[in-house]
Amino acid sequence: MNDKEKSRFCFKPVMMIEDGRGRLFIVSAPSGAGKTTLCSAVLDRFSDLLYSVSYTTRKPRSGERNGIDYNFIKKEDFKKQIKAGKWAEWAEVHENYYGTSAEFIDNGLDSGRNILLDIDVQGTIQILERYPEAITIFIMPPSVNALRRRLELRDTDSKEIIDRRLKNAEVEMAKKDLYHHVILNDLLSDAIKELVAIIENYRSK
Repeated sequence: MNDKEKSRFCFKPVMMIEDGRGRLFIVSAPSGAGKTTLCSAVLDRFSDLLYSVSYTTRKPRSGERNGIDYNFIKKEDFKKQIKAGKWAEWAEVHENYYGTSAEFIDNGLDSGRNILLDIDVQGTIQILERYPEAITIFIMPPSVNALRRRLELRDTDSKEIIDRRLKNAEVEMAKKDLYHHVILNDLLSDAIKELVAIIENYRSK
């Protein structure tokens, strides 16, 4: 069995869920590893899959749409919702806050809908405390050098920010064994097939 075949199988036991309840899928990856592209492909494949749009206090990048790419929120409002316990998970990343709505997840799962979350390692650890039955999937870049090239080609960050993202990437990749599945995004078409196969195997229908 090669490494790509291994990624289709679970490294850790997966908890069962109640009949009629939806499945929660978490996809994490270092910045620039192709997570957004992979999640978009999965959402195109499964029309019944809900996507949880994260909240953030950072400014929108060119072309980003509020409510589609992120829910953009003021920092003071985000902090108020921390105190009110409204986030299923939240983190401060690169001097900005990111969070996931607990109400959105609870309502979706209780109604039998499958949900896809696109969050980082820190967020995944928090989510698993509240939703231990979630299926976790980590996307690995081919190498750190390949990741650097992708970030540079994106042309959205300064060299200092790219260096910071790469340092964070090394920390995140060191925690990949926390996840049920690991997919190497070397060839995009293969990575999409693997991610689709994993979700197809677990999702509530």
